[in-house]
Amino acid sequence: MRVRWREGTLRVGAWDADPEPPDFPAEFAEPADAEEGRGLVVVRSCSDLWGRQPLSRFGNRGKYVWCEPATT
Repeated sequence: MRVRWREGTLRVGAWDADPEPPDFPAEFAEPADAEEGRGLVVVRSCSDLWGRQPLSRFGNRGKYVWCEPATT
């Protein structure tokens, strides 16, 4: 996990070994006991901006996903 504060903007990010892009569900459609996917809904609802980038030139070594939490 990486947390960065620069020029008045907070950016929070994490990386993993899966090169596939994250799948942001439209809403909390998963059961309450689901172990995956619910955190992405929280990130999207609390962020002004988010993105991802591959960890290698060919995108086969994972990804870094980041967000900038809402300022209001």
